[in-house]
Amino acid sequence: MHAGHRPAKQGLYRPSNERDACGVGFVAHIKGKKSHDIVSKGLELLTNLTHRGATGYDPKLGDGAGLLMQLPDAFMRKEAAKLGIALPAAGQYAVGNVFLPQDAKNRAA
Repeated sequence: MHAGHRPAKQGLYRPSNERDACGVGFVAHIKGKKSHDIVSKGLELLTNLTHRGATGYDPKLGDGAGLLMQLPDAFMRKEAAKLGIALPAAGQYAVGNVFLPQDAKNRAA
């Protein structure tokens, strides 16, 4: 594929949905070892991509850039217990972020 050329519309693919990805970073331990050093390096990476990390045209607005990381099961159990939630075995539950409309009418829809 040549620069500026996009494949034709087909199936669920829509060329109009294409966006330019100006920066992506990935930090991991090749054997899956968990460490705070990986998080620190991820934060450093994000800082080096300040235009992706919440300081685009308006420093008060973010574009969704951030870190995706695994949270320890012990931490999740502690926080869930505070809310009266009993979690299943480790590896049998998931966590997600949901962004809902702020006004009540749209939130109820």
